[in-house]
Amino acid sequence: MSEIDYSKHIVRERTTAQAREAIAEGDDVAVRSDMVDNTITQPSGWVETIKRLFGGDRVLWIIITALMTISVLVVYSSTAKMAYMPSSSSSTSEFLNTQLWTLAICIIALFATHRFNSDFYRRVTYLVFFGALGLTLAVYFVGTASINGAARWINIAGFQFQPSEMLKVAIIMYLARVLGDRQSKIATMQIVPSLKFWTWWKNPKQRRIWQQGGLPIFLPIVLSCMVIMPAHTSSAVLVFGISLVMLFIGRVSWREIFRIVGWAVAGAALVALMGLGRSHTAGGRISTWVDVWTQDRTKIEVQDLSDTERSMIAIYNGGIMGRGAGQSSVRVEMTHPESDYAFAFFVEEYGIVIAMILVALYVWVFFRAIEIFRQCPKKYPSLLSLGIALLITGQALLHIMVAVNILPETGQPLPLISRGGSSLLFTSIGLGMILSVSRQNIENSYKEED
Repeated sequence: MSEIDYSKHIVRERTTAQAREAIAEGDDVAVRSDMVDNTITQPSGWVETIKRLFGGDRVLWIIITALMTISVLVVYSSTAKMAYMPSSSSSTSEFLNTQLWTLAICIIALFATHRFNSDFYRRVTYLVFFGALGLTLAVYFVGTASINGAARWINIAGFQFQPSEMLKVAIIMYLARVLGDRQSKIATMQIVPSLKFWTWWKNPKQRRIWQQGGLPIFLPIVLSCMVIMPAHTSSAVLVFGISLVMLFIGRVSWREIFRIVGWAVAGAALVALMGLGRSHTAGGRISTWVDVWTQDRTKIEVQDLSDTERSMIAIYNGGIMGRGAGQSSVRVEMTHPESDYAFAFFVEEYGIVIAMILVALYVWVFFRAIEIFRQCPKKYPSLLSLGIALLITGQALLHIMVAVNILPETGQPLPLISRGGSSLLFTSIGLGMILSVSRQNIENSYKEED
């Protein structure tokens, strides 16, 4: 029996030049294709560059892109009312250009933010928080603009922004840091002092509570809500609610959380009795909200309806499929269809079906953040990413519940969609932080001090 030559069936690794020569000569011996031409099996350079530059959760990038695209559609159509007012000197295209430029700045901020590692945000947490706190307080003294008697904007280097929007993100950064640093003992710590303030300095136990939890955790929450409340009560309530959830996620005991709620109830009652801040405005909005639920409003003239009632009319007009882009009629009657009631305006033009997809996008942000939270091996970045997602999703749901009259009017914008530079900018920065954490999860680039 003749001997079989197995050598010609062996897969040989050859250099590129040898492989090409073998193919040209018709050699049927198996050759590694990637040795013939490296471009066949390896992705092109620009694809790899894009993947490296835009790191992090791919699904979250898609959601952000979708929301920003919707923002362009909403602002372009909803600002028609503002453009055609006799006192206006701007056109719809000018409003659109402004929104596009704002989104361009936000995209740059988002990209830059997601490239920094979480240890950088941890290091600058105190600077950002106390800076935002100081700027929010400074608005009441050097604010350059006001709405309904409430100063909310400050001018820095020719640019106006709302420091309260910055403080929303800053308080989450702060709580993520202080709670993360205390995880070994936070479950048993007392962080809320007694309501009997006259015992704070005399009682050793109360002094210890202030030192361990009162000053680093309880007081910053109180100060954040206090500086926001005079100009924007609903933002103070939102910050307080998100702070409570952060405390829960950070393993603070239920007893301490309920004690904070007790302090909040006492503080709100004092503010209402003394008529401080915008308590009268808040009271009027609550009264209107109750009237809509309890009284017959069918005989009231259109011009006497509240903005929430007009938003419900817009949602009813939109129906299942909507009236079509640019076909809204209620936008003329709404005070701020491009910001405070963006969701109702969106439903009127695009319908309930598309609007539910929009709601799903916001909820999806939260669920992606939960996944990022679970994958993160470090305390600070995990708390940071989930806290910011809670803020964005919570604010979106708050806006939507106002539009359908589940809650009284708040004036909260729809994140990434409503017209407004400050909200867009700091929402983008917050999303950049979430993407930063997810990028580090993928790259496993955490340092020990994180």
